Amino acid sequence: MLIHPWDAPTDDGEWQDWLAAHDFGQLAANGLPGEPPLLQPLHFAYDPARREVVTHLARPNPIWAALQDRPTVLLSVVDDYTFIPGPWQANEDQPPEHGVPTSFYAAVQLTCTAHVVDAPDAKAELLQRQMTHFQPEGGSAPVAAGEAPYGRLLSGIRGLRLEVHDVRAKFKYGGKRTEAVQHRISERLAERNGPGDAPARCHQQRRLAASLGDAPPEAGTPANSPW
Repeated sequence: MLIHPWDAPTDDGEWQDWLAAHDFGQLAANGLPGEPPLLQPLHFAYDPARREVVTHLARPNPIWAALQDRPTVLLSVVDDYTFIPGPWQANEDQPPEHGVPTSFYAAVQLTCTAHVVDAPDAKAELLQRQMTHFQPEGGSAPVAAGEAPYGRLLSGIRGLRLEVHDVRAKFKYGGKRTEAVQHRISERLAERNGPGDAPARCHQQRRLAASLGDAPPEAGTPANSPW
């Protein structure tokens, strides 16, 4: 993924906050020799303190053999995207029809080592962590090995811990454009108000304000840090 300086996160807090609210992605794994790569859509929970992702999949899933053969994987999450028509992007000294269309989006890619979890108690703990993330309000019985209602279902799944080694994040929201052009794009997004336009506009306005010093980002670790 190409990341220009104007699309890079301001600090690790930016991508971590975004990832906390975007917990559905695609896990890419190398296929077995002679077979194509595998791409698995899944919900997941990212734990920044442990630097790991937890998830689970059905036992018959074909990805397990591939992970055993080559455990290095990539978890990709893309959202808050929208299309920007060419006329919106035209510089102030250009006719509108000379503007170049583009896409706005946020993306985070986590390079990980996959660890398969099979022990019943460990799977139960992993599932409880996911339950706490996705259902913090509760309402479901605890997940415990050998106990109803979920204990008997544990044999049908395998848990997956993804040990995160590297993070690449991108917030492509017109940061290369002049302030005037960015304000124009923001106005057009508000007027169009189509699918994805509102969150894209929020990111664009937030990053523009930060670049102008109107709303400085919170202090954090450098943007090129893996954590």
